Amino acid sequence: QVQLVESGGDLVQAGGSLRLSCVASGVTLVEYAMGWIRQAPGKEREVVACISGRGDTTYADSVKGRFTISVDSIKNTMYLQMNSLKPDDAAEYFCARGYYYPALHPLDYRDYGQGTQVTVSS
Repeated sequence: QVQLVESGGDLVQAGGSLRLSCVASGVTLVEYAMGWIRQAPGKEREVVACISGRGDTTYADSVKGRFTISVDSIKNTMYLQMNSLKPDDAAEYFCARGYYYPALHPLDYRDYGQGTQVTVSS
């Protein structure tokens, strides 16, 4: 059974940084495409970053140059390093397993975690 557990969400000031973690069990992350998806209140889910099994990455235009997705194969954990945070980045962030790479739509993913909340104060 695949289980993905996110952590690292917090309240941060605009311009600050956070690192989100996604610990996986029941699946070897480097064997699949993986992604971070976010959802703000009243908005649709949005794929912010995805990574292939061999480490190729794709980012939403809104986070390019500020966010970095990575996978630690030893810890079987995926990360999202978020720098220069903006109020528009505030959302619930989910990790999920992609059906393929690049997976650019939330419906391209399965096995969503429970999410972690990121709040950005202006």
